[in-house]
Amino acid sequence: MGPFTPFDAPLRVVAVAATAVLATGFVIASGDAARAPARPGAAEVRHQANAAGPSSPNPYLGARVYVNPEWRANALSEPGGDRVANQPTAVWLDSIAAVRGSATAMDLAAHLDQAVAQAAGQPMVVQLVIYNLPGRNCGRLASNGEFGPNDLPRYKTEFIDPIVEILSRPAYANLRIVTVIEPDSLPNLVVNTGTTRPTATWLCNTMLDNQGYLNGIGYALARLGALPNVANYLDVANHGVIGWEEDLVKTVNLLTEAANTSGSTPANVRGFVTNTANYSPLREPFIPMTDRYRTSRWIDFNQFNDELTFAQAMRARLIAAGFAPSIGFLIDTSRNGWGGPARPLGPSSSTDVNIFVDESRIDRRIVKSNYCNQAGAGLGERPTTAPAEGIHAYAWIKPPGISDGPSQAIADEAFDRMCDPNYVGPPPGRGTPTGALPGAPAEGAWFPAQFRQLMQNAYPPL
Repeated sequence: MGPFTPFDAPLRVVAVAATAVLATGFVIASGDAARAPARPGAAEVRHQANAAGPSSPNPYLGARVYVNPEWRANALSEPGGDRVANQPTAVWLDSIAAVRGSATAMDLAAHLDQAVAQAAGQPMVVQLVIYNLPGRNCGRLASNGEFGPNDLPRYKTEFIDPIVEILSRPAYANLRIVTVIEPDSLPNLVVNTGTTRPTATWLCNTMLDNQGYLNGIGYALARLGALPNVANYLDVANHGVIGWEEDLVKTVNLLTEAANTSGSTPANVRGFVTNTANYSPLREPFIPMTDRYRTSRWIDFNQFNDELTFAQAMRARLIAAGFAPSIGFLIDTSRNGWGGPARPLGPSSSTDVNIFVDESRIDRRIVKSNYCNQAGAGLGERPTTAPAEGIHAYAWIKPPGISDGPSQAIADEAFDRMCDPNYVGPPPGRGTPTGALPGAPAEGAWFPAQFRQLMQNAYPPL
């Protein structure tokens, strides 16, 4: 990890829309610089000393990052939430209403107006998740979208085009817009399709056949990539989803095809994102990735066992496939800390492979395929610019405390049994409990118990 220096810009309080928002990104969460401890995991911002303009391959260099006032207000409503309330989180554009706004939520233009005010004339990154493909998230139920599998024309004209129109307004020309393009899309076409995979779904097979995902993503890349201040990052799931060689090859091929579809070229891709809204740790320091331990139930012959190694290896594969050598990765570290009393302090002394791995692993999920409101999870690395080779940033893409889905069925909403803490079923649960927290509200709603747990189990600790 390269050298870092604390962010030395003064804290500025900006009143916008009657909401006091700290005009910083990557900030000292308590607002008290004098007492911030200088140690690994301290709450001070870390970034490389060299700055970079908007044309730099890494848009985060030399810039603040937008603090979402809606998420900040939720964090401040919880005991101890002031410790992280000023951390930057992504804004999820997961519906037409999220772009236009509603009676209870800010619209895209309002967020951008806030970002301009927070910037106070300095470089500012705004992180947007573009998440509304036709037949969205075909492998899961908790985050089904509003467009049907054949609604690609509507996705283009009612969702992508309005986003592009807003982002192209002169008032926002100095903002650096980072877009996370369609989480859980292309990897779903690898791991949830076919006739023999137990995880295959009708909807994923449909979206593979009609090329709705490929054409939708290509269109989004082309339209957004035409804006000079936008940096597109394509989602690649995580190592626990596509870390096997056959799946890695297929995923790289699909990512390359999408970048060359519907008028796009690989030049429209600034980089890639891994671990979006997931829980995989950056590192598993106590488990050697030798053939012996790869045979364990936990690793299950996967090529990888942590997100940092996976991201760096994927980057090399994608460059070899034709993407620019300057591409970088974002890693979502919002919920992958796994601190607290269950975190191992060193390797197990067991000689049994499975016991050794289970006692040594940082990731405390029951199985890697569990993905909904995981019990025991903690905040991970705070948002950090250029933390490792090939990594543009650690970022909180999934705002901590936002539910992955309800733990019980809600009328008129799709119910994903993987969010039910009492469910034990077939794959993807693999006959094991889901590890989901009880009492979870609808997908996208504030989940106070989860947020408190994430703070309690944060690693590095708050």
